[in-house]
Amino acid sequence: MNENFYLVDERLAPIAEKVLAGVRLDFADGMRLFESSDLHGIGRLADIVRRRKHDRATYFNVNRHLNPTNYCYADCKFCGFFAKHNEEHGYTHSIEECLKIARDAWEQGATELHIVSGLNTRLPFSYYTDLLSSIKRDFPSLHLKAFTMVEIDFFAKFYKMSDEETIEQLKEAGLDSCPGGGAEVFAEETRAKVCTHKTDGNRWLEVAGKVHAAGLKTNATILYGHVETTADRVDHLVRLREQQDRSGGFQCFIPLAFYPPGTQLGHLPGPSGIDSLKMIAVSRLMLDNIDHIKAYWVMLGKRLAQTALHFGANDFDGTITRGGELMESYLVEARSDNEASRDEIVRLINEAGFLPVERDTLYHPLREYAAAD
Repeated sequence: MNENFYLVDERLAPIAEKVLAGVRLDFADGMRLFESSDLHGIGRLADIVRRRKHDRATYFNVNRHLNPTNYCYADCKFCGFFAKHNEEHGYTHSIEECLKIARDAWEQGATELHIVSGLNTRLPFSYYTDLLSSIKRDFPSLHLKAFTMVEIDFFAKFYKMSDEETIEQLKEAGLDSCPGGGAEVFAEETRAKVCTHKTDGNRWLEVAGKVHAAGLKTNATILYGHVETTADRVDHLVRLREQQDRSGGFQCFIPLAFYPPGTQLGHLPGPSGIDSLKMIAVSRLMLDNIDHIKAYWVMLGKRLAQTALHFGANDFDGTITRGGELMESYLVEARSDNEASRDEIVRLINEAGFLPVERDTLYHPLREYAAAD
């Protein structure tokens, strides 16, 4: 090996040789990485790949989350967000209410509005197209990153349209890109245990491919730390990598740490910090064709997200300001410290020893900040 570092687990040596030579890792390599206790060695390998791709640059953006409705016919066991139509905590924002949130985001300097909802069977499709077109009319500079593959699948089936027609109508209304949620875990036996009534893994990948074919970028995720197995995790990464080989539209991969409180799986402990760092590092090593790996500080916490920058992550997500609406379909006030200013994110990245780069949604640099000594 031409890199000078020490492996506690000598079984990782063949994987290290592949990484240093730029050779793609296979399923067995992914399993061995997850099963190894050599966290430092795994992290060092991921950091090598991260620095090859991005050097010290660590990206963030100024964004706002908008969840127009939380009514949902699915009842995912990991979700503390959804409501049935007879439940008091359910809501649907009017277009005007959504415009107020968009205005607040724009006035605070947001460049992106991240829009995710429940699967609401009592809204017309025009609600969603009007939402996009109204925001784009009033705030044309806001990038609208909206609707997961699960939502697009729901729109196509519920409103009886083809996938292509659905995507085209959303695109014409103002859709700029799509978030990566709803992937959860692709392995069907495990997926059935946590989200029975939801788009399956193959369909999620199929829709992503069609969104990419329409010229739109998307992100991709995994929800980890619940009932999935190590093999499920590796399978998920390999299937995403294969889809990226086919369609090439995934910009960023976001490992999402499961947060049990308020869900039907509240008896589970969720992932440890060690598990989260390993998940991020293995993702960086396996996903050789996806440029960016995100340390999603909202779920990890800010301090662990800083550490994750040394384990393969090169994106810190954004400021995620909000105004009463929930932030994610799997997170309901999960953390009290769930907002961050631009200055705080710059400081956190600098403290970790990296170079903060403010970006737009498509990873065009907007501003580089001075590196800390």
